[in-house]
Amino acid sequence: MLGFGVIRVDAAGKPNYVDMGVVDLRKIESAYDKLEVINEKVGALCGLHHPDDMAIESPFYGKNAQVIFKLGRAQGSAMIAGISRGVRIFEYAPRKAKMAICGNGAASKEQVSLIVQKTLGIEIENKFLDATDALALAMCHFYQLTSPLASTTAATSWEKFVAANPDRIK
Repeated sequence: MLGFGVIRVDAAGKPNYVDMGVVDLRKIESAYDKLEVINEKVGALCGLHHPDDMAIESPFYGKNAQVIFKLGRAQGSAMIAGISRGVRIFEYAPRKAKMAICGNGAASKEQVSLIVQKTLGIEIENKFLDATDALALAMCHFYQLTSPLASTTAATSWEKFVAANPDRIK
């Protein structure tokens, strides 16, 4: 299943729901045909909505290494569909998106769905939990871009902080 969610930020800086859905890939047997469908569907969504950015879930390691390889290929196919259309790609860990939406990195899909619905003022059926996860990633990206605490120049280590802020070291 491939969930997608699209939000648009209005002139007042408020995120608004645009579109969401789920692409069911389970009936496609060939892994390569699945990648082609992902590329086509994501490309079509980019053509329809003309996004500036695409937020995707960063891969996480599970018990089965084959799953992570398959997920990486699927994400790569989606990323290429966006990049080839001038869309910037951003990755967020699932826990970060859950934390941004629910304040709890271990929130359930149902909790994420409820908060996304309340935040965007929409109602979504439970069969679209993969899509509400995608909307949560979009919202996480919005919060990342608009947070005064988030900075693209933020230090990711003490070495980088010292190098970027020599005047603050005594």
